[in-house]
Amino acid sequence: MFYLSNITVSEFIIIGFPTLYSYNALLFVCLLTVYILTIAGNVTMFILVKVDSRLHSPMYIFISALSFLEIFYMAVTIPKMLANLLMENKNISVRNCLFQTYFFHALGSCESYLLTAMAYDRFLAICHPLHYSSVMTSTMIIKLVGSCFTLGFLCPLTEVIMISRLSFCNSEMEHIFCDIPPLISLACGDTSINILADFVTNCFVIIVTFSLVMASYVRIIIDIMKVNTSAGRMMAFSTCVSHLSVVLIFFTCILFMYVRLTKSYSLYFDRAVSIFYSVVTPILNPIIYSFRNQEIRLVVKYRLCQRKNVQI
Repeated sequence: MFYLSNITVSEFIIIGFPTLYSYNALLFVCLLTVYILTIAGNVTMFILVKVDSRLHSPMYIFISALSFLEIFYMAVTIPKMLANLLMENKNISVRNCLFQTYFFHALGSCESYLLTAMAYDRFLAICHPLHYSSVMTSTMIIKLVGSCFTLGFLCPLTEVIMISRLSFCNSEMEHIFCDIPPLISLACGDTSINILADFVTNCFVIIVTFSLVMASYVRIIIDIMKVNTSAGRMMAFSTCVSHLSVVLIFFTCILFMYVRLTKSYSLYFDRAVSIFYSVVTPILNPIIYSFRNQEIRLVVKYRLCQRKNVQI
């Protein structure tokens, strides 16, 4: 997939946070705990939607797709981060680094598109309820989810291939995992075309999807405010506030990280932000999006009671 003929180093050293090396054991325990909880939460959510017919509505199918995506999104970076916390050798081969970069951005792009599709689902449900069931059919859901994953895996392909053709003069990557900005900073010579390609791709993936999501919610809020009763307004708000929370957390971080025409970074601050959107956000999704949902809680209680009765 990637061309490596011009590369002058065979591996990169992922520096991470040098000032925190003495706390590596504690950081390992914390990160492993978060990783296990995130995987458990997302797997539980995915299985619940699959096995319980009460959750076979479009909204929950999208949530299950998001949970499925988050499992692999974290698996791209967290295991290597855990290994780096335990070992003095924090090296990664150039090829593996490029693959990690590609899949990290591909899955991140998939999430951007999926959040946009979920906003469209809420827009139809609240603003056009009479047409919702005829538009959001099973076939439409499959097409939307399939399109999100297809576009997501296509978007970063060109820029990662362009980066793979660069010559790298420095092997010390001052980041916590392989990513496009730190890779560009290690390259020799003029990288302006790579920075421009990265900027254009990110504008298309991030700004366009974020704008579509916010436009949907502006229209949703306008329609909700037209509801006569306060109870009706609260019910309508409750169906979309969780999704909007996830959107704002996710897009705020990636807008800061990737939509800028420079390769000069505040390195420690960038690494801290990277931890937030690669580690913290995935664990918040099943909490904010799913387990705060009353219908999800009822299904979990029903399943637990059913299992207890079977054991008795």
